[in-house]
Amino acid sequence: MFQIKKLRADHVIDFAAEELKKYLRMMMPECGDIPILYEPGASEGFRLGLAEDFRLSFPDVRDPFLDDVVHIDTDVRGGILAGGNPRSVLFAVYRYLKENGCRFLYPGVDGEYIPVKEIVPVKYHHLPSSRFRGQCNEGSESQQCMLDTIDFYAKLEMNIYMLEFDTPFYYYDLYYRHVYNEDNRPPEPVGWQTVKQWKRQCETEIARRGLQFHDMGHGWTAEPFGLDSSDQWRPHDAEITEEIKPHLAMIDGERKLYKGVALNTNLCMSNPATRAIMAGAVADYAANHPNAAYIHVWLADGSRNHCECEECRKLRPSDYYVMIMNQLDEELTRRKLNTRIVFIVYLDTLYAPVRERIKNPERFAMLYAPIQRSYTSSVRKERIAPAPEYVRNAWPTPVSPEENAAFLLDWQKEWHGSSFCYEYHFFTHLFRDPGMMDISRRIYEDILSIRELGLEGMVEDGTQRGFFPNGFAMYIYAEALLDCGCDYEAVKKDYFSHIYGEHWEEAAQCLNEISRLFDVAYMEGERSAEQSRGKYYNPAHAEKLRKIRDVAARERKFALSNAARPVRVQTVSMRLLLRHAEYCELAADMMAEKALGNDEEAARRWKAMCSRFGRYEIELERYFDHYLAMHTLHKCLQA
Repeated sequence: MFQIKKLRADHVIDFAAEELKKYLRMMMPECGDIPILYEPGASEGFRLGLAEDFRLSFPDVRDPFLDDVVHIDTDVRGGILAGGNPRSVLFAVYRYLKENGCRFLYPGVDGEYIPVKEIVPVKYHHLPSSRFRGQCNEGSESQQCMLDTIDFYAKLEMNIYMLEFDTPFYYYDLYYRHVYNEDNRPPEPVGWQTVKQWKRQCETEIARRGLQFHDMGHGWTAEPFGLDSSDQWRPHDAEITEEIKPHLAMIDGERKLYKGVALNTNLCMSNPATRAIMAGAVADYAANHPNAAYIHVWLADGSRNHCECEECRKLRPSDYYVMIMNQLDEELTRRKLNTRIVFIVYLDTLYAPVRERIKNPERFAMLYAPIQRSYTSSVRKERIAPAPEYVRNAWPTPVSPEENAAFLLDWQKEWHGSSFCYEYHFFTHLFRDPGMMDISRRIYEDILSIRELGLEGMVEDGTQRGFFPNGFAMYIYAEALLDCGCDYEAVKKDYFSHIYGEHWEEAAQCLNEISRLFDVAYMEGERSAEQSRGKYYNPAHAEKLRKIRDVAARERKFALSNAARPVRVQTVSMRLLLRHAEYCELAADMMAEKALGNDEEAARRWKAMCSRFGRYEIELERYFDHYLAMHTLHKCLQA
């Protein structure tokens, strides 16, 4: 008879014990019940606890709060499942199950591969290669999908879940209004308060698993000054009172909302009162949200829109930004709050400060966010040249990964604290590679390259439904962050063989060809034959796009011939391939017209695709972000 014994009282370890019981009983359906006991001095059965509960020393741990060391030492009757912090104990459970043949391949029960077998002994000790491993919400969101991904990412041993904004209404609103799918699904608007409640539900599920909750981001340049950013990136009319006006950035001699968007409006940061208001607002939020492991304090989500007044011109935006960070640290210290803060190297603050420095590095982590980079190559450190000179509101856009990394190196001359990367592979870039094989390789190579730049991990801004036609991109993301020495081809074989069965290579070949024929560089707008006619004008490429129908036919044939599998996750994967073949045909036909310069016909096909493929939104919503996919294709049409 198996027993599970908790060596300490902790709600995350409680959850870990329940997860271990559930999956052991699934693996061994006739093993009987498995009692869970609280027994601090236990020496038999499965014992769950922290390193000190077993008198273990983990010298590789620098910060127990951040470092998720996992230690497993079991035989066929039980043993030690330990971690350096409570979530690491949960990760130890999931790693133990993986070592025993379980796989977590998609969100939800249909994405699990749980073999029926007797357990085997496991000896495993691992400190992840990356300290920061996570995801941030973006795209269109349903609440059930959010809850599913919180559960799924924990099973992939990712330790961060970030929820952007005080209330992420915009993302939920896109889904529940069914943007780009109004022909099939009438709007189901949700209220602001409902979304606030759902955020709290997500926070609770994050806490249940002990994950680091990263909160906020943009918004600090709006609400503290009486500006409503609830419409987020949508322009709106707002009254700018004489009281608010002095705090807003002066651009072209005027202090007003930047292009009508409060969220994109920067501040007059040379104004001491402005800095004090912003720092005070963050401190107030930290006092009321002690569950946030890190609060992200970003500036406006706009580029080249910083204040041009005489005082602001004296220093770079990042100098005034660092002043705000130091003032915030002083206020948090005064209030005896241990909240950690993330500051961001993003757009104008890519340029490092000239004069100011962070005074208390222990409070902060630096987030490097190269949003404007190309996704057709990974950074090579030996190719990095010095960053160009800063020109207020007129600096050149860095495109290559190396051009972006030059700014990071400038920051690193003075900043030696924690730092990690904020990336966008799972935003529109994921949908620019319908086969998802090239973007998966890019994710893997980017994770290896950022280590060379001294970054301690990555958080992805992107859809929570990036699993179409499969979840390999997310899977290799998690595996490479855990172990930078993992072999890409070995992980691919393991993943694909579990979702497609013994003939997995046939499916992988189809997806590789689809990625090659769409061509990520073309889909990113980097292969125009004539820029004056648009980023996507390339008649020769239209011929490659026409060939996708042949590959889609092979993909469909493979899926139909393997439609009924004894393993549930494989049946689901075949159904996704069937829908994916149709999606690729529609997208290729549309982009072929765009490549030929037939813009009106391409737009007509896009609109028809929104309606036709939108019929499957409910069927696919756990795996496929219909809004973000159609939005990405629409952006191609507009370029």
